[in-house]
Amino acid sequence: MREMDGSLATWLHGFNLELAALMAAGVKFSPTRVREGLATITQTFITDIPEIAMIVDDAIEHVPIRVYHPLPQRPLPILVYLHGGGHVAGSLDVYDPICRKLALASQHIVVAVDYRLAPEHPYPAAVNDVYLCLQHLLSELDRIGINDIAQISIGGDSAGGALAATMCVLAQEDDTVQIHKQVLIYPSLDYTLSLPSIVSNGNDYFLQTNKIQWYFDQYFQADHHRYNASPLWQPIRAGFPATLVITTEFCPLRDEGIYYYQQLRQLDSRAQHYHVSDMVHAFLNLEDVVPEHCQRVYQRVGTFLLTDK
Repeated sequence: MREMDGSLATWLHGFNLELAALMAAGVKFSPTRVREGLATITQTFITDIPEIAMIVDDAIEHVPIRVYHPLPQRPLPILVYLHGGGHVAGSLDVYDPICRKLALASQHIVVAVDYRLAPEHPYPAAVNDVYLCLQHLLSELDRIGINDIAQISIGGDSAGGALAATMCVLAQEDDTVQIHKQVLIYPSLDYTLSLPSIVSNGNDYFLQTNKIQWYFDQYFQADHHRYNASPLWQPIRAGFPATLVITTEFCPLRDEGIYYYQQLRQLDSRAQHYHVSDMVHAFLNLEDVVPEHCQRVYQRVGTFLLTDK
């Protein structure tokens, strides 16, 4: 029998009451509203903001980036991190505390990419932005005095996970882009919404299926084929980056993460799956409600990235 964490269940009950009241009042989704909502929740529930020795704001052509270096006196590997938010919300500032924690836990230089958002910039603008950054990242870091980089890994949560997985597919055809490892945190991998958890976990678990559908309607224009854009249905070959997939039980995206892991496992025994049995989607943004769960995720990511295999 499935059982949700008690602290989370209490908070979620209040959240669902507020959401029902908004829906009853006729409040509709809008880009401004969902951006403010994600920012407010994250700022409210992540109050521990650790210090990082070096933080640099920069840009690669038109794409802003933020570089977090936990040990500037030492050369470290890189983790390119792509924030969640349904391709509509999220920013460098919103995800700043999460990136700080990832840098400390993984002992990696975290490079957060502020890719363009829909609906102002629909698919494939975000894909193009992230790939541009991967192509020019080393030269840009060298320009600001960060060099001797041995490895580049990539990661993301939710929609950022979709972008990270897409980068790994594109890199299969480009010898100039080398991705060492991949970290996907409750990733969005199936734009067709075809797996069972979309229905079974589609209501009352923080991320609603109707909101996912709205996100994708903003991201894709009518002539784009959502199946072909879905990382879950894109070709994966042997030699794919070692991947850690993190899923949560009460998440509408749960099954696509599990299925993706199973596909990778058939090709590469290095693939790992960490399933959090009592959490919802986006719980890293709710850290003060479930701090121990968040700490375990950061530790698991750090261990995966630092293990030499």
